[in-house]
Amino acid sequence: QVQLVESGGGLVQAGGSLRLSCAASRLTISNYAMGWFRQAPGKEREFVGAIRWTGGNTYYADSVKGRFTISRENAKNTVYLHMNSLKPEDTAVYYCAAYPYGSTWYSNFNDEKRYNYWGQGTQVTVSS
Repeated sequence: QVQLVESGGGLVQAGGSLRLSCAASRLTISNYAMGWFRQAPGKEREFVGAIRWTGGNTYYADSVKGRFTISRENAKNTVYLHMNSLKPEDTAVYYCAAYPYGSTWYSNFNDEKRYNYWGQGTQVTVSS
């Protein structure tokens, strides 16, 4: 069974940085793209960013563009979300998810319904 395990969340002051990790197991990475989503209290889950395992194409939500970066380490089956210049409004539970890669991904990378597998989430809290 596919497993996605996030780690790296925590409490950080505004302006600080965190790096989240998402380790994938029992997943043929070349067949998937990976997304990061987040859900703040009382709000719907929203897209943060996404990356192809092969090729490394990345896409970001406007709210995090220029502050967040996604990278991958294929040898470790791990995707990272590097978060800089954090703001209190970035406070949320962050999830990684896997999308069975195909041509449709380029049109649907921000659609959570397209992602088949999800991690358990990791809490990020940014204090002002």
